Amino acid sequence: MKRAIALLVLACAPAFAAGVYPPARTTPPSVSQQEMNKAIARRVFDEIFNQGKFEVADEIYARDFVNHGQHRDTSLEEDQAAVHWEKLAFPDLKITVDRMAAEGDLVTVVWTLHGTNTAAASPLPAAGVKLELRGITVWRIADGRIREEWTAFDMFHVVRECLDQLKWKLLGLLCVLVILLYGAVTAVRWLRPRPSTVKA
Repeated sequence: MKRAIALLVLACAPAFAAGVYPPARTTPPSVSQQEMNKAIARRVFDEIFNQGKFEVADEIYARDFVNHGQHRDTSLEEDQAAVHWEKLAFPDLKITVDRMAAEGDLVTVVWTLHGTNTAAASPLPAAGVKLELRGITVWRIADGRIREEWTAFDMFHVVRECLDQLKWKLLGLLCVLVILLYGAVTAVRWLRPRPSTVKA
């Protein structure tokens, strides 16, 4: 009998313990700093590039921001001027985020740009060139602000796309220039005073 009671107690112990001690509360995990930094990075593409909300830059970039270019560093003002130019030249410009990773205060984004050059933006005329370009950007984000940037993409690909789409227009322009140059040279020859053949 004692043995049966002991077995019964052992069998009911887990249910009894669950009734005596309430289950531990599960608190929702707080958003990590890396997730917040990724959200800031995403705003650059979604709001500034895709929607043209340039004022967002004041909220997410630090005043001392530096874009570390391949040949020289640029300030926030120069960086945003380039963004304005890109959106002017390619009004339908859209950038999609393909991959994003964060570690420490760094966020790395692999992105794809799509756009059509339908508007003139000095010195670029509205040529109708369609671009699809993939690149990578690394941002250092501290205290909720983007402090530094490193971006890389294949510039040769951009040139090749432009030349491929404009080759016939460029060839036509070259033919016009050759004809004009030939006409100018011929006109100069005809207008040049001829030496007199009459002897005094």
